[in-house]
Amino acid sequence: MTTYSPDPATTSSPVAERIEAARRKIARACRIAARDSAGVTLTAVAKTQTEAVIRDALDAGQRVFGENRVQEGQAHWAGLRGEIADLELRLIGPLQTNKAADAVALFDVIETVDRPKLAEALAAEARKQGRALRVLVQVNTGEEPQKAGVLPSDADALIGMTRALGLKVEGLMCIPPVDEAPGLHFALLRKIARRNRLSVLSMGMSDDFDVAIRFGATHVRLGSALFGERKPA
Repeated sequence: MTTYSPDPATTSSPVAERIEAARRKIARACRIAARDSAGVTLTAVAKTQTEAVIRDALDAGQRVFGENRVQEGQAHWAGLRGEIADLELRLIGPLQTNKAADAVALFDVIETVDRPKLAEALAAEARKQGRALRVLVQVNTGEEPQKAGVLPSDADALIGMTRALGLKVEGLMCIPPVDEAPGLHFALLRKIARRNRLSVLSMGMSDDFDVAIRFGATHVRLGSALFGERKPA
């Protein structure tokens, strides 16, 4: 595997400028929260972006990317992965158990473990592929029936089970309801993480990452702020 070399002609692309602006905003939010900005990782949510746009982000020094779907991740990274030694890919969308093998093969971190059956499938695939898989447990803090995630009251049990299966549970992830104050949900996620001795909190997106940083986010997931609105698949 070789280290990716930026293209000097694209280091000042619109994507690069938006990434730099996002980093400045993250740093500002950290200063307000009296936090070290080194403790907050920017996860660029690639979604349906083209390879050219993703290369612009890579040329800007971005190395942590989130994908909503396994298929999109495969399309984006099948050719690029071998070029980049320090790339980290994170699955941030719902995962079906029949995609567990592909997910384990591609992603460094799976942020959306939300039920025992999925944890079992991932653990089995990790053993089969010889990988020490890092995961987050997704918590449905708003208890929304249409949304993925374990209910807060069941989170401790799922965290314990996932650990017992041999998966490396690093932390928690949530997506607050769009019509409620996100701080309440970030505070709940932080509370669950603390009592389970978990250090990673993936929370906060383009519209509310500054609030998430105030409540201890270690990873913020930005898509539209970096790439614009999602393009049709």
